[in-house]
Amino acid sequence: MHDANASRAAETFMPLTASAVLVNPVGLHARPSVKLTQCAKSFASKIEIALAADGPWTDAKSPVKVMRVKAPQGATLHFRVTGADGETALAALLALVHDGFGEG
Repeated sequence: MHDANASRAAETFMPLTASAVLVNPVGLHARPSVKLTQCAKSFASKIEIALAADGPWTDAKSPVKVMRVKAPQGATLHFRVTGADGETALAALLALVHDGFGEG
């Protein structure tokens, strides 16, 4: 039996937003894009990224779409996360960016 209330509850999460400056030397190139999408895919929430606070928004779970963002070093990467694990997802994504995607 399908629980209509559970379905409605899953759709009522308010989007969480945050931003971080890209510190890695080459910006959001192939390797960081893959790391970002792998991190995003580890969460159930809908995760989007943009170079401007008002979009346009890109699906952060698609490596091809993330690479198309072409964010250079020093650009601000904005995140919009919607879902039950949104706070955890947002914290993990921000940590990844702040760490320079492990590129030293």
